[in-house]
Amino acid sequence: MRFNTLFFLLILSCVCLALAQVPYDNCCLKYVRSMKPAAQKHAVKYRHQMTDGGCNIPAVIFTMRKGRIICTDPNETWVKDLMKKIDERPWKLSDMRHRRHSRRG
Repeated sequence: MRFNTLFFLLILSCVCLALAQVPYDNCCLKYVRSMKPAAQKHAVKYRHQMTDGGCNIPAVIFTMRKGRIICTDPNETWVKDLMKKIDERPWKLSDMRHRRHSRRG
């Protein structure tokens, strides 16, 4: 009888611990303070990180051409300017990939 109770409590505690764990997204934990203009040219897209869920700080996450991710402070002037530049570009990431592959032909 004691073994059954002990086994039940062990299973119950494991289930509670599994349910209590919060899945951690790919969150930014700190910001890059600045980015040189030459490096800014390699930014192809961006997304916003909100403070809801498992992420602690708001951020703008830039994705570079080779897939590198850079976390920035959304209140910085240079970040807002770079977001505008990306939005105003006539080409998109999919167009860039298509052009890159079509040159090999």
